Amino acid sequence: MKKMVLIVVAAVWMLGCTEEQQNKISRYGVTWLEGNYKVTYADGNHVKSWLVIDGKVTSEAEKGYYFFWVMEQGKRRYVQTPIARTYIEEVE
Repeated sequence: MKKMVLIVVAAVWMLGCTEEQQNKISRYGVTWLEGNYKVTYADGNHVKSWLVIDGKVTSEAEKGYYFFWVMEQGKRRYVQTPIARTYIEEVE
């Protein structure tokens, strides 16, 4: 319910913003939400995906990157990907 209210408020607020402002806000929006995400980096034939479980994906929009922590091979690893080639999906 809390997520739904946040989404509705953000949608109404964004109606008065330019497309550029909406893009910037949407990048920051990921920073607010903690949950489960599938993050995919795709550049031509190179595609790599990570699962962020009970975590968050943070954007550094000025520098053009997303960053997040994942568990790989039993170790916690820091990942940084370019915003322009990264796709984020919320998973359950």
